Amino acid sequence: MTEPMFRGVLPALVTPFRDGEVDEDAFVRLVERQIAGGVHGLVPVGTTGESATLSHDEHRRVVELCVATAAGRVPVIAGAGSNSTREAIELVRHAKTVGADAALVVTPYYNRPSQEGLYAHYAAINDAVQMPVLIYNVPSRTAVDISNDTLARLAKLPNIVGIKDATGDLPRASTQRLMCGEDWVMLSGNDDTALGYMAHGGHGCISVTANVAPEQVSAFFNDAMAGQWKGALYGQDRLIRLHKALFSDASPSPAKFALAHLGLCAEEARLPIVPASEASRKEVLAAMRDAGVI
Repeated sequence: MTEPMFRGVLPALVTPFRDGEVDEDAFVRLVERQIAGGVHGLVPVGTTGESATLSHDEHRRVVELCVATAAGRVPVIAGAGSNSTREAIELVRHAKTVGADAALVVTPYYNRPSQEGLYAHYAAINDAVQMPVLIYNVPSRTAVDISNDTLARLAKLPNIVGIKDATGDLPRASTQRLMCGEDWVMLSGNDDTALGYMAHGGHGCISVTANVAPEQVSAFFNDAMAGQWKGALYGQDRLIRLHKALFSDASPSPAKFALAHLGLCAEEARLPIVPASEASRKEVLAAMRDAGVI
């Protein structure tokens, strides 16, 4: 069995802001902290990176900064999705041009395309850019769910290599693995169910929690990938409260609060995301203590 193209923990990086602008120095520091913490890859400008409220120029700049800072030490999977196929192709093309290793392309949101429309969207990207593409399936945000049948068709295309699965539907993972083949890359989009996802044959996770606790989350995935399930369960127990706390308010405000508490960047987010509530802050601090972050 071949090693998957991408595996382990790949943080969905926050995009730090200061006075309304992208804080490039803080972003570079966050990337360096992730690499030092042992992560297996990086994902800039995903949902956690507030891609919805970045301008196209900012989006491209953050990808460029991430690729330049990583400097080949770990792979970079650039967020590149849109509900316009033409725009998604432009973002994927840019990601390839600046040296990203793959693109993460969310299912088109708001439009609610049919399964045939979803297939056509990803097939068009596959044909337009010679670059590995992972499909991001997150029905809770997009109002559309790409089926295993459609994924099995897409898995036959040379540039569609895998999925970020944020459905939380663990039995689906086993069925999908059998339908899409052993080369299909399977990454969880949910930290809290990643242990089960790995047991179902997943290869890793695009993680929010790793922003805050890169060493602890990396250790968990190293255990899971090695089949050291006792160690992985210990890591899960240590991190589960933090996984939940980071979604106790609209993401990524709890993660940004945690990073600000650690002195790594400002807490600032972009409207319509507002700073974490007082209740959320208390929950995050308690969870950070549980996880050994503070």
